[in-house]
Amino acid sequence: MFSIWLLCYLTLGTIPVFTVSGGGNQLSPENSLIWGPGLRADVVLPARYFYVQALDTEGQRFTFSPGANTFQVKITAPDEQFTRIGVQILDRKDGSFIVRYRMYASYKNLKIEIKVEDKHVAKSPYILKGPVYHENCDCPREDSTAWLEDMSCPQAIPQIQRDLAHFPTVDPDKIAKEIPQRFGQRQSLCHYTIKDNKVYIRTHGEHVGFRIFMDAILLSLTRKVKMPDVEFFVNLGDWPLEKKKSTQNLHPIFSWCGSTESKDIVMPTYDLTDSVLETMGRVSLDMMSVQANTGPPWEDKNTTAIWRGRDSRKERLELVKLSRKYPDIIDAAFTNFFFFKHDETLYGPIVKHISFFDFFKYKYQINIDGTVAAYRLPYLLAGNSVVLKQDSFYYEHFYNELQPWKHYIPFKNDLSDLLEKLQWAKDHDEEARNIAKSGQEFARNNLMGDHVFCYYFKLFQEYANLQVSEPKIRDGMEKVEQPDDDLFPCTCHRKKAKDEL
Repeated sequence: MFSIWLLCYLTLGTIPVFTVSGGGNQLSPENSLIWGPGLRADVVLPARYFYVQALDTEGQRFTFSPGANTFQVKITAPDEQFTRIGVQILDRKDGSFIVRYRMYASYKNLKIEIKVEDKHVAKSPYILKGPVYHENCDCPREDSTAWLEDMSCPQAIPQIQRDLAHFPTVDPDKIAKEIPQRFGQRQSLCHYTIKDNKVYIRTHGEHVGFRIFMDAILLSLTRKVKMPDVEFFVNLGDWPLEKKKSTQNLHPIFSWCGSTESKDIVMPTYDLTDSVLETMGRVSLDMMSVQANTGPPWEDKNTTAIWRGRDSRKERLELVKLSRKYPDIIDAAFTNFFFFKHDETLYGPIVKHISFFDFFKYKYQINIDGTVAAYRLPYLLAGNSVVLKQDSFYYEHFYNELQPWKHYIPFKNDLSDLLEKLQWAKDHDEEARNIAKSGQEFARNNLMGDHVFCYYFKLFQEYANLQVSEPKIRDGMEKVEQPDDDLFPCTCHRKKAKDEL
């Protein structure tokens, strides 16, 4: 289904332009900068994006917004009568913008024009010489090395190397038999094989609804690049499965969350994965939308620490009790009770959900574990507030690259020093602001959609290299089909060189 905003811009793919504003600085279209993966035809993402940085006539960067409607973007396919592309300009309010667009058809070429009033910005117009494929086009690159280079993927990812170090070799025949015997009764296990770039699955247990996220990312990858033949198991539950102190032989299990007491192989969470796949689609919270909704400037934010969530951990109960004792310091409340008994005299009433973007009206964001790691951390980091993160043995795929006191302010697992850390932040406002900025830069540079695709592919590539025999399509496996509801199917030139789009 096309969303309303797409219908508004379907024909021309444009955003209206208004006058430039900016506190005395004269914006220079010629000096301003444009860069990013959305300017390269070979980088296929669910929502492509690029950046615009406003510069003045002296070549200095704007550090504040020159106006949300300063830039006009028009994306057209010169060879087509209609261009089925949705476009959004996201003002990051620091002088830079994200321009993102989602294609609903594939084209021979694309023309991207960025203007201030009637003047082209930087090297606009940009011509993407195609074919330029949209997300649902099944046209994988045969040369995975070239794909990795186009995506600017890193040569190595430390977390992947740490996780795979536990498994010098992987025997597909052995794990196909032993893993279901050990873990198949947990009701949430999926056995995948990717063979000849087709995806096959067998589920174990009744509670496997979350397979939709894994199916979706695997299908998306196989549409973009030739995947290695690989056979693996995915844990769809919250908790990691393979205990570090297990007396049995270690088995490789892919999970969305890791812990210091387990040896599961960590992937980007289902939440982050889904937000990447559905950016400009059915989700409203993603790593790009957050960057345009970071609340008021730092100095104007509410100086109370904010938290909302459900009662999925004892420490969350303690946080809410702490908030009721010190309401001027912490604003924490439950939006739902499920795990514990709701005692309103201790925890106060259940409150309504607030928009995630409203969190950034507050200067201090408390991140505390839920059932496992709190999967909101990527979005909190991307905002313009400082994150106070609970010490935890749970982690997501990027946690080990974060540094306490650089990207976030740590506090003890039992919350015993949380008030002290909040007071430190209040007494050291400039340092806290710098930590918030560093956390934001980390999210911008490591947690965008292309980074998530790189992580998944590198993980499967390096895992496949450990296999000592050929992966097989096992008895009971079914093929996971590509979606067939694409309104504008494409023709892949890699499959039939003479075919045209």
